[in-house]
Amino acid sequence: MLTGMCAAPASLKASSTLLPVSFFTLIDSIRRNGMISEPLRSGHALEAPRAPVTQKRRNRIDTDKVIERPYLPRASVAPSAECPDGSKHHSQKYRDYSVMQQHCIYWDGDSDGVIWPLDTWRGFRDLGFNLLFCFLATIVIHATLSLPTRLAMSYIPDPFLRIYIETIHANKHGSDSGAFDTEGRFVPCKFEDMWTKYTATNPRGIPRTSMNLYELWLFTRGNRLAMDLFGWVAGFLEWVATFLLVQQDGMVDKEDVRRVLDGSLFFEIRLARKSDQGWNKGWGLGGDGFIGGERLLPFGL
Repeated sequence: MLTGMCAAPASLKASSTLLPVSFFTLIDSIRRNGMISEPLRSGHALEAPRAPVTQKRRNRIDTDKVIERPYLPRASVAPSAECPDGSKHHSQKYRDYSVMQQHCIYWDGDSDGVIWPLDTWRGFRDLGFNLLFCFLATIVIHATLSLPTRLAMSYIPDPFLRIYIETIHANKHGSDSGAFDTEGRFVPCKFEDMWTKYTATNPRGIPRTSMNLYELWLFTRGNRLAMDLFGWVAGFLEWVATFLLVQQDGMVDKEDVRRVLDGSLFFEIRLARKSDQGWNKGWGLGGDGFIGGERLLPFGL
């Protein structure tokens, strides 16, 4: 069974309309009043009229209906509203690793806890990226991400620019979504807020579970922190690579993004690209002969 297969939450199985009703009622209130009117028992406002950005980028308020205490970071599982148990097989297999470590473990091909530049090169090639992309990605990733993981072990930089899985949490940068905390755990409510804040809503006010390139740009721009040029660039490059890998018809799917964050999708893409069918998403850059989802070249670029 593919790691991306998710069972519907028990509450949704019992009543498929139970979850949306309260949310739809709230959205109707927003439409009538122009802002959320006391969605909390305390009456605390979630929007401030003199801070328009709080009205433009709304947090998701019903996450706790499908994810238990979504504000608590998960050490080894990456749940979402659509997949409250995360990628079960993947998270069980790597249950001794944090979600951020799981995100990176695909590149540790020999499972020695160390990612060499050659490991990164091979990992990107197996995902279908071409020679130029793999070369640039390997240089940028190891030149910038090796030192933080090394400093947790030694003050002497790694001469081979290796990246250490054990201390990968040291590579968390600013201007990101906040889906990972500073210890490498996954924060479900932050991941859900990403889609509520930056995707267009359907006629009933529910955020889409897909994001187009423009919305992705608004998301990366909206997360920028002052004086954090590295975080701006890192976040932009990470999401560009994600878009190239999983987009379909110009959209990135929420479930694909979740599985990129927990690393399970990388293994699935590698397996698919070794088959005759290939990987049917992403733009494909000719790395293994595929352009998009079709094998058009008899050789890899």
